[in-house]
Amino acid sequence: LQLKNFKARLSFRDPASDKYIGSDQAWEKAQGAIRRAVDTLGMESFEAPGEAAFYGPKLDFIFRDILDREWQLGTVQVDYNLPERFDLEYVAEDGTRQRPIMIHRAPFGSLERLTGILIEEYGGDFPFWLAPVQARLLPVGDAQLPFAQEVAAKMRSHGIRAEVDTSGERLGKAIRNAEKAKIPVMSVVGAKEVEANSLNIRTRAAGELGMMPIDHVVEKMEQANRNRENF
Repeated sequence: LQLKNFKARLSFRDPASDKYIGSDQAWEKAQGAIRRAVDTLGMESFEAPGEAAFYGPKLDFIFRDILDREWQLGTVQVDYNLPERFDLEYVAEDGTRQRPIMIHRAPFGSLERLTGILIEEYGGDFPFWLAPVQARLLPVGDAQLPFAQEVAAKMRSHGIRAEVDTSGERLGKAIRNAEKAKIPVMSVVGAKEVEANSLNIRTRAAGELGMMPIDHVVEKMEQANRNRENF
């Protein structure tokens, strides 16, 4: 998601509290595993004793928004204790019965909270790969509408979130509407584009890109989605 302003909170047990289950050895193993993971990834982190779940420590991702408020997003919890409580086992490759380690994970945390943070962070001006509507085609008139719908359908078949403006507004108003909606890519479709089987591409990130063959446009959009970048 390309959110950068976050830290990893190592939510560990408070040794002075009796609300936690399991042995000291199990807690040390679980907390050590989280420390090693954070160190391996080179993440900025801090420890928070007392913030663990009753059954195991957590790795919480704390994001600071543009108003300097902190929000918890994803979390990963390492649990040595509940498998013991429920007597869970699996048969290992060598035929022995082993106790699993349970991983509780919520990669994004609350989806509503994450969505709100993304809207606020980008000001609604999402990069191409993340935008709810990635491309809008603006037919000049009814004669170009079937071509625009055919192109949009081809884009959608390649995983691109494309739509056609069928509002019937004048072209200038349709362009302004796309700009206000912060659509990353728009294309005015006129007789010239239909004849050339091409699109005249205009993007929020790079401005006017000119005429491009449709297959080339679709290929570049797919690449932008794969690489999580702008068109």
